[in-house]
Amino acid sequence: MLLKEVIKDIDIVRIQGPMEIDIKGVVCDSRKVRKDFIFVAIKGNNLDGHKFIKETLDKGAACIVTEDMEGVQTSFHPPSFIKAHDTRKAYAKLCSNFYKNPSKRLKVIGVTGTNGKTTTAYLIEAILKKAGASCGRITTIDYNIGAKVLAASNTTPDAGLLQELLKDMADEKKDYCVMEVSSHALHQNRANSVRFHSAVLTNLSREHLDYHGTMDEYFFCKKRLFEQLNEENYAVINIDDRYGKRLIPMVICNVISYGFGKEAMVKAGGVKITVRGSNFLLFTPEGKIKIHTSLIGKHNIYNVLAAVSLALEEGVDLNTIKEAISEFKPPPGRMQMINNSADGFSVYVDYAHTDDALENVLACLTTLKKERIITVFGCGGDRDKAKRSRMGKISAKFSDFVIITNDNPRGENPADIIEQIKKGIPGDFKNYLTIEDRKQAIEKAIQMAKENDIILIAGKGHETYQIFKDRRIHFDDREIARSALGHKRLADSV
Repeated sequence: MLLKEVIKDIDIVRIQGPMEIDIKGVVCDSRKVRKDFIFVAIKGNNLDGHKFIKETLDKGAACIVTEDMEGVQTSFHPPSFIKAHDTRKAYAKLCSNFYKNPSKRLKVIGVTGTNGKTTTAYLIEAILKKAGASCGRITTIDYNIGAKVLAASNTTPDAGLLQELLKDMADEKKDYCVMEVSSHALHQNRANSVRFHSAVLTNLSREHLDYHGTMDEYFFCKKRLFEQLNEENYAVINIDDRYGKRLIPMVICNVISYGFGKEAMVKAGGVKITVRGSNFLLFTPEGKIKIHTSLIGKHNIYNVLAAVSLALEEGVDLNTIKEAISEFKPPPGRMQMINNSADGFSVYVDYAHTDDALENVLACLTTLKKERIITVFGCGGDRDKAKRSRMGKISAKFSDFVIITNDNPRGENPADIIEQIKKGIPGDFKNYLTIEDRKQAIEKAIQMAKENDIILIAGKGHETYQIFKDRRIHFDDREIARSALGHKRLADSV
């Protein structure tokens, strides 16, 4: 594609050099530059792409897009040089143009919120497929194009990979793409040039404030997704959530609200939750119907309501929706039961890594418990530190025994993180241990489990790694739990 076509509709300050160059790729990572590529210099949180311009020219970059031409144009002589007002926005549009605006050939559904994004996205995909539609998926767990499935590197990928994935889906004649849209991605304009068909807000609670600073800033980042919708699109919003209620009057498109209250257009009533799933009566503008799902907990019923609301707007009938939900299995690491009833106790692995998510899961398990709830969790390093003590407080409130352990410490000292969690444990709560080694912590929980106990291993869910300051190792809570269960069964049989 010619450079003059790739730069169409970019907010450009100045152009220098020829526009008839045949472009072979667009990247913002200097390590990925090849001959005849466009390199977009972005000032990131840790690195400034402008410092790598000479390196990219040596590799054969055909065009440099920058926010700062001073000093560069006199030092180097690329074939073409473009100064843009905002290189992040420019990068998103360049990638979209290069891949011929693939979101125009799909119905792209964006799902955002603090908790529940992955389960909601999987539910939407399952219902649409049951209705006969072809659907791709971009989530925290994986990127499922159809012909190939990639492990997810980010909840929402880099703009270049995102547009490439959308192109692959469009080329495979997918009807829909359901994608999670993170606040980081919205702030960094990764999805800025995606044409969204609809958007979902699950909820908003304290998270990523190490990045956004305040809840208002976090909210305004989420709001950006809905600002990309026009009058022909629609939004699905949780009206029980105070930020959802705040968002509704701000959007210009049609809104379908969901929740448990009278104001909701799609709502649930008569809820009954067991270890085998949840049953409730679904009320919609199209009528009411009884729903059974293997998902457990009120928070998961919210996820079901979000998916139902979207499916109804897409014209899926209630009976198809009911059938799809009854067949649906939880995504990996989302309230995933690891063992069977023969053990006499239950072990769940869940991704809950915020105080709100941990409270939702533990509140649900409290309604199911017959004996003890044993919770194993930690907090990630280099992330919002304020949530750590709150998660400690919540774990003590809902658990009979707590084991505080490591998560992904990243650049922090794991012992320091554990101490910050402990600050939230009430002084009169003595039933807890600190075991820094996460494998040993999981094994200890399973060793001490008795008849009718429930074990929750929280924080990492589907993740198959653990990140330390100087290394990244293979680690899967589910594998560790299954191995510990096997050892316990063997010991009990002796």
